[in-house]
Amino acid sequence: MIIWLNGAFGSGKTQTAAALARRMCDAHVADPELVGHAIHSMLPPAQRDDFQDRPQWRSAVAETLAQADRDAVGPIIVPMTLVSPKYFDEIVGTLRRAMVDLRHVTLSASPETLHRRLGGRTPAIASRLLGIDESWAIAQIPRCTSALADPMFGAHVDTDDRSLDEVVEAVAATVHVDLPRGRESIAASKVRQLHTSLRHIRF
Repeated sequence: MIIWLNGAFGSGKTQTAAALARRMCDAHVADPELVGHAIHSMLPPAQRDDFQDRPQWRSAVAETLAQADRDAVGPIIVPMTLVSPKYFDEIVGTLRRAMVDLRHVTLSASPETLHRRLGGRTPAIASRLLGIDESWAIAQIPRCTSALADPMFGAHVDTDDRSLDEVVEAVAATVHVDLPRGRESIAASKVRQLHTSLRHIRF
């Protein structure tokens, strides 16, 4: 099974994926962004545009996830923003046509919540300290929220005013999976979230 977590930047995909994987048995988080960064690392700086626009990224993600699904013991959780209907069909549609059990969920939040989260998350703070521009993700909020409202990107799980555990449990209910492991203590959960944020800072 593949559980694809879609959503605008700041909707909580990365944290939800990590927390969902912890509470499931033998789950594995597969981040397609790593494929994009690998492609960028092989290109001159002037050609490092949006890697989703590159056909080799879309085909590599679909093929790699299909292989992972064949070999995995437990569920594969994919946190990735995907708003283009064409690209969605090239990846998600291709996997479903190959009879992969892919369950798609869009994490939603208000633009105000997305702005607040993007401005306060660890990568944004680190970016300000290091002089790295993080404005791109914020600029994508109108495009992402508008596109992801389309029914083709359902089901939607609202993350406004919900704790991470509440979001994880709502996602699990939406995709009809059990969560064998219970909630962590608040302190342990905060430490794990900080660790997840630090691991996903991209330079």
